[in-house]
Parts: sequence; C-alpha cells; structure tokens
Amino acid sequence: MYIDEFREYCIAKKGVTEHTPFGPDTLVLKVMGKMFALTGLDVYEFINLKCDPEYAAELRDREPGITPGWHMNKTHWNSVKTDGTVAENLIKELIDHSYNLVVESLPKKVKEEWLSL
Repeated sequence: MYIDEFREYCIAKKGVTEHTPFGPDTLVLKVMGKMFALTGLDVYEFINLKCDPEYAAELRDREPGITPGWHMNKTHWNSVKTDGTVAENLIKELIDHSYNLVVESLPKKVKEEWLSL
C-alpha cells in the first residue's frame, strides 16, 4: 500500500483529521482527536496501528511483517510493514480495527458528536 492510498483510506473515515505533532516527517491520523494510525512521511516503511492485545500477539505470530509497535506501547500497538510483506487487504482490515477500537473508547459526549457527523 502506497502512502497516498493509506492517507486517502484513513481520511475518508468519519471524524478523521491528520496532524504532524511529532514533526513534519510523521503523519498522525486521529479520529475525534484520538490517534489511531501514524507513519513516516520521509521514510514510509511501516504504519503503527492500535490493536487489541490478544489479536496483536496473534498477528505477530503469523505475519512476519507485523511487529510490536515501534516507539509505541508494545501491548496495544503494532507496526505493519508497507513493502508488500503484509497483504493490502489485511492492512485495510487493521486500519479499520484500529479506527474502531478508538471510536469504541471515545467518551459518550464525543461519541455522540462522532455519530452526528
């Protein structure tokens, strides 16, 4: 998956905004202000995605292109390679999973705002 495809796939989701809080070389995607994905802009080698801890461990065991999240909480984040090691359909599923985890964890008031978008 190319970076423009990744960005477009994420930005099309309800309530998503893009930021560069870690500097101009790191793209962070947030849903209602909460981060669900990030990647390098200068070197696009992997995407960090939030993941259910049990599912994260399962993915790491079966997919060589999925490792504990680089510079992230290793229990809740995975780094997913973008060089073709991980199938594009699986990357999209994992983006959706990350997005949905964050949406589920939104405070009630914020979730109501998200629902009204």
